[in-house]
Amino acid sequence: MENPTGAGGVKPLLEMLAAYNAWANERLYAAAALLPEAQYRADGGAFFGSLHGTLNHILVGDRIWMHVFTGEGVKPASLDAILCDDLSSLAAARRTEDARIADYIGGLDEAALAGTVRYRTVRAPADIEQLLAPLLIHFFNHQTHHRGQAHSLLTRYGGEAPSLDLFIFQRETGAGIVSGAGGDFGAAERRP
Repeated sequence: MENPTGAGGVKPLLEMLAAYNAWANERLYAAAALLPEAQYRADGGAFFGSLHGTLNHILVGDRIWMHVFTGEGVKPASLDAILCDDLSSLAAARRTEDARIADYIGGLDEAALAGTVRYRTVRAPADIEQLLAPLLIHFFNHQTHHRGQAHSLLTRYGGEAPSLDLFIFQRETGAGIVSGAGGDFGAAERRP
């Protein structure tokens, strides 16, 4: 991240969100690995059912959007596709996709961010042309939305889950911090 304060354009903010995305996913997958297999696969009432279904959906969404942005990679045909059958291979695919996302964001310039992309939606098919920068904000927000569902499942099954708050990432990495330091935010959050 060249300018983690976010001053000077939208690109530094997107770079921070790409780094946050990878950080949050690492924490989430580490917590998921601690669950018994039966809980990991149990339908907990999340939109995509289980933690396994939810984590797969986040990867599905990322691959669909990265295909829209780059024209490269496999574009899953459905939002509930299971791309990986086990957590280990899913985690490896997640790390690869997170690196791809960071590389893509890092390669954008302000002119590209001011441009548009055209795509056809997966659900309720329609042809859309949209400004790239706001669409990238949706891209990162979508991940956060479903990570919140995954966090809820982890809390339900284990009583605790890692903090995924953006400000914790900022404090740990210094992104956007002007002054001050400290605090131990590594402990899992527990339900009151």
